[in-house]
Amino acid sequence: MEQFMVEPVLGRHLTIGGYDVSFTNSALFMVVVFVLLALFMAGGMKRQLIPGRWQVAAESVIGFIDNMVNVNIGAGGKRFAPYIFSLFMFILFANLVGVLPLAILPGLHTFAVTSHITVTAVLAFVSFAIVLAVGFAKHGLKFFSLFVPHGAPGWLMPVIIPVEFVSFMVRPFSLGLRLFVAMTAGHILLEVFGSFVVQGLNAGGPLGVVVSALSFVMIIGVSALELLVCAIQAYVFALLTSLYLHDAVHLH
Repeated sequence: MEQFMVEPVLGRHLTIGGYDVSFTNSALFMVVVFVLLALFMAGGMKRQLIPGRWQVAAESVIGFIDNMVNVNIGAGGKRFAPYIFSLFMFILFANLVGVLPLAILPGLHTFAVTSHITVTAVLAFVSFAIVLAVGFAKHGLKFFSLFVPHGAPGWLMPVIIPVEFVSFMVRPFSLGLRLFVAMTAGHILLEVFGSFVVQGLNAGGPLGVVVSALSFVMIIGVSALELLVCAIQAYVFALLTSLYLHDAVHLH
């Protein structure tokens, strides 16, 4: 599990007022993600009359998020497009950076920031806080009617309201856990099959070679799956956030 350890980049902890404020590998890779994302958007927003591939790629992502917002939030959802876009792109780039094969270079290895529950939980709770702020700002106390499904019989309300409330409050936890678990599991699988390759070669003999070869094939398959999961998890996070915002804007 060493690949998930958060450590100071310079090897020493910096403490100020009893608080550890060290610049860690997690913070470093967040900066890397931010720089890559800024470069992608800077190169993709040239507004050329005949767009190049870079500009087409950026405009395609913008159009994709714009369509997601229009479909899932509807009227009044356009103002949330910048946040949904930022959320999707940050998670996507963080996921992809986390699976880069930098370990083939001596002394280097990637760090998947989205494999830490602290990062995914912050993203989830910020999204949930925005949902609550929008809901109460737009509807006031009427926002609590979200827990009362339209058309449900009155005699079922003592059961339905607590269930709806619990399901609503669980949203940020499920949002953060889903991304965290998916990314952590993928990295652990790659580590496990990688150890099988090394152990098989060290064992020697025909069986060791077979185990190593099969494990290497599994690494290729898991790596391809990881690339797919990187995109899917970013999409799911952005999609669910837009659906939660729809509830805050339109209630039932």
